[in-house]
Amino acid sequence: MSLEDYPRPSVTVDVIIFTLRGGDLQVLLIRRKHPPCQGMWAIPGGFAHVDESLEEAALRELAEETGVHDVYLEQLYTFGDVDRDPRGRVITVAYFALVPALAIDPQAGDEATEARWWSVYDLPSLGFDHAGILTYALQRLRYKLEYTAVGFELLPEVFTLSELQEAYEVILGEGLDKRNFRRKILSADVIEETGDRRVGEGRPARLYRFRDDAVAEVKARRLFP
Repeated sequence: MSLEDYPRPSVTVDVIIFTLRGGDLQVLLIRRKHPPCQGMWAIPGGFAHVDESLEEAALRELAEETGVHDVYLEQLYTFGDVDRDPRGRVITVAYFALVPALAIDPQAGDEATEARWWSVYDLPSLGFDHAGILTYALQRLRYKLEYTAVGFELLPEVFTLSELQEAYEVILGEGLDKRNFRRKILSADVIEETGDRRVGEGRPARLYRFRDDAVAEVKARRLFP
């Protein structure tokens, strides 16, 4: 059998960018300029070229549609329902990235009329199967947050324990006991004190940062909730 004996599905890439802004977990979406789903909001993405890798395609599409460059992408999942795209048989490989709120300034590119942040808890109607893709991406993010020190990718370089707890609560979608959270996060040995304090209303708060090796997964124990 040869390649000519098999129909060739198209391959696309979609890129999910999460950030924490104003005490909310948000995702970057674009408003589509062209059919199908013209005028609808969607995850940035597009077709992969035959002469580029999937990651190269993801970075190119992200730059073309949002003006965003230089982000670290992690492959999320492959979505291949037969009828997921009205144009025909299209398989998409989704990537996602976590960025601090001030790290990027999205701008609509040639393939979009608008690019902006949306709360993952208050999304517009989305084109294709992108609502399901975002649901899966949020579940994956929560899993990573519970088992790894992935929070360092979303937070500024230094932070208070209260700010860290707030970030965890926003992503997990539930409140955490303050004493239990602090005990667990400190015993996990993924953050360290900077020696500085943040002065504001009330008692000055200690400032922390993630340890250099905090990117390693915390195995054999679940941190939260």
